Amino acid sequence: MYSNHYLKWQNYGHIPIYNPYNYPDPWWTYMLIYGPVNPDYTGCPDYPYRLKDYGPNPFTINIEKASLQNNNFRTALWTGDHLQLTLMSIGVGQDIGLEMHSDVDQFIRIEQGQGLVMMGKHKDRLDYRRKVSKDYAIFIPAGVWHNLVNTGRVPIKLYSIYAPPEHPHGTVHRTKEEADHNHY
Repeated sequence: MYSNHYLKWQNYGHIPIYNPYNYPDPWWTYMLIYGPVNPDYTGCPDYPYRLKDYGPNPFTINIEKASLQNNNFRTALWTGDHLQLTLMSIGVGQDIGLEMHSDVDQFIRIEQGQGLVMMGKHKDRLDYRRKVSKDYAIFIPAGVWHNLVNTGRVPIKLYSIYAPPEHPHGTVHRTKEEADHNHY
């Protein structure tokens, strides 16, 4: 058995890796961090991204870059059995639209822009109002009426997580009008 003074730290790129066997080749550290390489795996695309629904397969992405790249009103990026991630772009002066999901909790994170979020238990009484902007998170419990209005000078770019999924797998709405027309 080796004592600790025989074990060394080594750098792999900018990541310090503990190398208990002092291997000269850092390949094993790559395998520890990233796992085996599968050339057919498309779950970690290069930027700019192909924005499509990658669910329910394992998937990784830079969510900020993907959100900023999206110009559709709504794009489903990942849909599983119990969770869904969508990207949205809300134009200047536009809104998501007053809605309520009776059995779906929702999380929204704003990556660009500013707006006013309104929520309430009754459709005609949205007494919860907050100004929001880049880096804000919004939590919407099931059964709560809500809307987000763009009050800024650039489109709001955001991602939204629904649990369980709210939209069919592969949903893409280029505009709010298209989304209103295809409401489920």
